[in-house]
Amino acid sequence: MEMDYTACRLCPRNCGTDRRRSTGVCGMTDQLCVSRAALHFWEEPCISGTRGSGTVFFAGCSLRCVFCQNREISQGSASGIPAGRESTFQTISAERLVELFYRLEEQGANNINLVTADHFLPTIARAVEKAKQQGFSLPFLLNTGGYLNVDTVKGLEGLIDIYLPDFKYIRDADALRYSRAAGYPDAAKAAIAEMVRQQPECRFAPESTENEDVRILQRGVVVRHLLLPGVLIQAKQIVSYLHKTYGEKIWISLLRQYTPEHAILSKDYPEIDRKVTGREYKSLVDFAAGIGVTQGFVQEEESADSAFIPAFDGTGL
Repeated sequence: MEMDYTACRLCPRNCGTDRRRSTGVCGMTDQLCVSRAALHFWEEPCISGTRGSGTVFFAGCSLRCVFCQNREISQGSASGIPAGRESTFQTISAERLVELFYRLEEQGANNINLVTADHFLPTIARAVEKAKQQGFSLPFLLNTGGYLNVDTVKGLEGLIDIYLPDFKYIRDADALRYSRAAGYPDAAKAAIAEMVRQQPECRFAPESTENEDVRILQRGVVVRHLLLPGVLIQAKQIVSYLHKTYGEKIWISLLRQYTPEHAILSKDYPEIDRKVTGREYKSLVDFAAGIGVTQGFVQEEESADSAFIPAFDGTGL
C-alpha cells in the first residue's frame, strides 16, 4: 500500500497537511530529521542483547505526551526542527539513512531500531526496502507509540521484522488528558492487530556463535505498557486485553521507568507528578502472572532514572 506525505493521514489525527510544503501536527515536514544513530543497551534483553540495538532516533512525534522523556526531540516547532536544537539534528535523505543502517551493522548492532519513526514512514519504507534489496541482513524494528492508522501499518508489510508498539491507554479520557490523542485506544488496538497479523510468531536466534545463551528476537511483536502513577486499574485492563486477545503470539513488556521531570506536571498534572511505587508495580506484575502471562519482561526499580535517557546530541550522524 502506497504511503506518502500528500494530505498526510499516517496517524489518526488525519491532519491532511501536504507535508511537502508545510509541517503537520507531528511538527515535521517530509524531510527526515534525525538526532542520533548509535548502539543502545537499555531495551528489552532480546532486543539489546550484549552488543546493543542499532537505534536511530527521529525528531517530532504524532503524540503529545505531557510526560515524554524524549521531549527534547519529540516536540517539534513550526520550523520542523525542535526550537534551539538545530545544531544537534540533521536533515538526511533516504540514501543517507541506508548508510546509517550499514554503519550500525558494522558496530555490531543486533538490529536496526527505528525510534518514533511513525511520521516519516513513507521515506523510511523506501530506505528499508532498498537495504533489503541490497541483502542487508539485520532485522528492522519499528519502535512506536502505537498511534498509527491501520493502513499505515499495512504499508509496512514485508519491511518491518519486529514491531515494538506502546499500548499507552485503554480509556479515551486518559489518552486525551495526557497525550491529546483522541481515539488512541481503538487506533492502538487496530494497529497492534495488524502488526500481529504480519508477524504472528516471535522467533529468536543466538546473538552469536560465541554467545549462544543470549537469544535475540528476529521476528515478532513485543507490546510495551508504561505504568503511570495512580492508573493501576487501566494497566491491568491493558494486560488482560493483550493476553486474552493474543496469548503467546506476543510478548508483553511492563515498564516502570516513568520519570517525572517536567515542571508542567506539578502545575497541570499533579496526579502523575511522582514515580510509580514498588507496591503499584508489584501489583501489576503479580496480576499478569496470575492471569497466565508467561512471555513478558519486567524492569528493576533503578530503571526509573533519567540517566537511561540517551543524549540527543547528533551522535553517529
